[in-house]
Amino acid sequence: MNEKILGGIFGLCVADAIGVPVEFNSRETLARNPVNDMYGYGTYNQPPGTWSDDTSMTLCLMDSLTSGLDYSDIMRKFQSWVDKGEYTPHGEVFDIGIATRKALQRFTDGTEPLMCGGTSEYDNGNGSLMRILPLAFYLSAMKIKNDKFFDIIHDVSALTHAHKRSQIACGIYLSVAMEMLGRRRNIDSGITAAKRYCNGYYGDKPEYEEELEHFERIFSNGFEDLPPEDIKSSGYVVHTLEAALWCLLNTDSYESCVLKAVNLGDDTDTVAAVAGGLAGILYGIHSIPDRWLEQIARFDYIKELCGAFHFSLYKPLYKSAARKLCAYIPYLENIDPERACKFATKPPDAISTPIGYDYEEELLDFIEALSKSKVLHDPLYIKTPIGEFDNELIQTENLEFLKTMISWYLRAERFCDGVWAGAVKSGAFLAILRRLEALML
Repeated sequence: MNEKILGGIFGLCVADAIGVPVEFNSRETLARNPVNDMYGYGTYNQPPGTWSDDTSMTLCLMDSLTSGLDYSDIMRKFQSWVDKGEYTPHGEVFDIGIATRKALQRFTDGTEPLMCGGTSEYDNGNGSLMRILPLAFYLSAMKIKNDKFFDIIHDVSALTHAHKRSQIACGIYLSVAMEMLGRRRNIDSGITAAKRYCNGYYGDKPEYEEELEHFERIFSNGFEDLPPEDIKSSGYVVHTLEAALWCLLNTDSYESCVLKAVNLGDDTDTVAAVAGGLAGILYGIHSIPDRWLEQIARFDYIKELCGAFHFSLYKPLYKSAARKLCAYIPYLENIDPERACKFATKPPDAISTPIGYDYEEELLDFIEALSKSKVLHDPLYIKTPIGEFDNELIQTENLEFLKTMISWYLRAERFCDGVWAGAVKSGAFLAILRRLEALML
């Protein structure tokens, strides 16, 4: 699930950043000069890799859910974003929706969280849809289904957008996300299953009947075959959801999906972010081009938030994995490096070129245990500079850094014989386990 979280959150963030410089550009303008990479400046005069309120509010929600579902806390996180510049790429807010601002003002004035969102026909912007993706990971981990699944989605939307149309849009979107988090590897079947699931809920509730008509095109056969001119990409929540799903259905990679979404024009950052979040889950974190990830503002900060979120959802798995690894501490405390890591050569009658190390069985058992501890792997370790390994400094590092080190050591031996031997002799493996024990057990 950690890779799914990274894929979804960075998928959303990267797409948002690609759309920021051309927000409000018309489709005709972009047709003449299409976006084909990550650029900067433009509409908001921000450097490349700058994300907008879409990502900021997504990070607020994810950070809050790390401590459980608390509607007041979510709103307080939103306030910290607006008032203090927290959860922003460069310490300041340069974009916020009108409905969101009004909802936060109501909360400041003492209104209960679930009563803050606007309920009028004109309160159906995409402000709740754009930031609700983290809830899918939470609902999946908590195994929440059926009516409660939709009730929670509607409530999280209602914090800023309480009209039934906005709530339905969020319900459809997260139903698709849940399919992607399951075994669905095909967007067509995923969306079909999600639509069936939504129909089973909304179709039995008369109070949603009239509003459900606004999503008729999404639920109809042949939606993916609509021509581009029939797809609108405005900030209206129905338009945004339609455009995002249409882009997913008409592309076959993360990159092509996001660029198609941006080049639809108008609300480029949000349409791309909504599409990019699902595309990141579907195609995986490694499908996002390195050249884009490397430009993202506060990359390490976002990665750490994702790691903390994942840990909060799967604490028992982390503790179980740490317990199994830390059982090797006595072995590593008493290991004989010369016996455990023998430098091997070819027989004298062959070419006498060194061929690497022969590791004793118990050390290989430890390496295998590291490899099997999937929750303690870091799929983005290459993109996180880890510098020199100092055993004393390791004792002050956080869990995310330990995961980076574990992933680095596991893979490095493939390219340089003796890395594991060096980790044994320097005491790095032992230092990692001692710090893991202090953090987890």
